[in-house]
Parts: sequence; structure tokens; C-alpha cells
Amino acid sequence: MKLTQTLLRSFVTLPYNPLAIKPNDQQKYPKLTIVTPSFNQEQYLERTILSVLNQHYPNLEYFIMDGGSTDGSLNIIKKYEPFLAGWVSEKDRGQTDAINKGFKRATGDYVAFQNSDDVFAPDAFSRVADAWRKHPNTDVFFGDMYITDEEDVILEEMRAPAFCAECHIYEGMQVFNQSLFIRRNRLTQFGLLDESLRFVIDYEIVARLAVQPGIRFRHVAGFWGGFRVQPNAKSSTIASTVGLQEHQQVREKYQPMLTSSLGASFWQRYCRLRKLLTFVLKGELGYVRHRLRLNQLRK
Repeated sequence: MKLTQTLLRSFVTLPYNPLAIKPNDQQKYPKLTIVTPSFNQEQYLERTILSVLNQHYPNLEYFIMDGGSTDGSLNIIKKYEPFLAGWVSEKDRGQTDAINKGFKRATGDYVAFQNSDDVFAPDAFSRVADAWRKHPNTDVFFGDMYITDEEDVILEEMRAPAFCAECHIYEGMQVFNQSLFIRRNRLTQFGLLDESLRFVIDYEIVARLAVQPGIRFRHVAGFWGGFRVQPNAKSSTIASTVGLQEHQQVREKYQPMLTSSLGASFWQRYCRLRKLLTFVLKGELGYVRHRLRLNQLRK
């Protein structure tokens, strides 16, 4: 873990060197569009930007959609302007509106958003490309996630099992938006993020795609992103109120669209057992013991 700590912190603070991108056959790399919504996140924004650019990915499109920041954010954005596909700084209707503005500009094969206080992990984009070469018909790729503190120290590892629509809707979020890439034409087909929501936009779009016939999800082992725990994060301020209300709203909307006739009690028990067996069979017993201890402490 100590080596991983050092690697992540170095990665998101290493000065960007555009010459490190080597010419490649772009047909071997799906075009990735990344959108960062931001508003007055001067403290963290540059590390988010560096976590994107330091991937040195040869087929990248990166947009920053700033909501009219009044701190030093614009100076940071302008510093990296030559390496961006575009940016704006204007009043918007919030995070979801900002992300959708970026998605509307996107031309990538896959899109992702990374909030301006979160980061991508080293080699995340190359892992997406590797997975795409093996499974080019996949609609949604997702990896694992770190939880970090304000100084990029890793506090926790969050590992995901293979995707299950019923578990996502009945148990809760099965993927992490910090490590989530969606085929752009599926958003064109089924709609962008739901702007009526403030907190569970990632849970909703995954649920919406999950109930569509023929949508292919694929989990790829490895840590692709980092979620930062910091006092002003939206997840810290509204999770227990707005987040729970919106989660229930989304669940009630998509639950009737599931093909299974089994009820919530079955799926909640099944999903917990499935997750346990997934990591036991992978030999990740230390992770299993750690998660079980955390669950006991929360009761």
C-alpha cells in the first residue's frame, strides 16, 4: 500500500509533459472524452487535471466546464488550455448541467466525468483501451476505486464485482463514477444525465442503462479512480437527506423494469452473498475481512 500511496500522490502532482505522448495508431485506442465540472475548487482542480493529462493517452478529448468560479480556478484552467479540447466558465444550473454541456460537445467513443475534487489513477485510460481491444462491443466499462483524503493519501480500497442490474437497483450503487466509462452513442440513444437530480446522477444513469435490453457492462480489475473525502464535497453535505430521497426515487422508477420476478428481500441477500463469494474466490480474503469489520462497526 505504501508504494501505491506514493505512486498516486506523485501521479497527480507530476508536472505535465506533452512530449511524453508518443505517436500511435489511433485506431488501436478508442477515443475517450473526459468532462470535469468545476466551481470554486482551486484547492483540488489542478490535481484532477493532471490525473487526466498525465495518462498520456494518445486519443483523448478533455473538456472543463466551470460554473463561473471566483477563486483561482480560471488561472489553473488557462495554464492547461493548450491541452484541452475546450473549456467554459459561465453560470450553470449545477454539476449535472455542467457535465451534460460537456457531453453534448463530446466526439469520443466513450465518455466519462471526473469531478474537480476527484482523480483518475495511473494507467486508467490504457486499461480501458486494453479492455476495449478484447471486448469492443462493451457499452459500459468500470474499474475499482480508491478513497483518498485531501492530500491524496489512500484511505480505503473499493472493489467491484461483475455487474448485476438487480443488485444495482435493489442493493445500491454497484459501480463508481470515478472509474466509469460509457459508450457515447448509448447516451445519445437513452439520454444524458438526469438534471432533476442533485446527488445520484451516476446511480440513475447506470440504472437506466441496466434495464435496457442488450446493454453490455464489463468490470475490469484494477483501480481507475480516486474519490476524495473532503469537508465541502457534495457527498459530505447532502448524502443523508437528498441522496437517500433521490436513491429511493430512482429505485422505484426502474425496479418495475427488471425482468426478475423475485423481490427485494431475495435480491438484497443474494447480492451480499454474491459480493462475498466473488472476493473469496479471487483469494482476496484480507479485503473480505476488512469489509466485514467495517460493516459490523456501522451497525
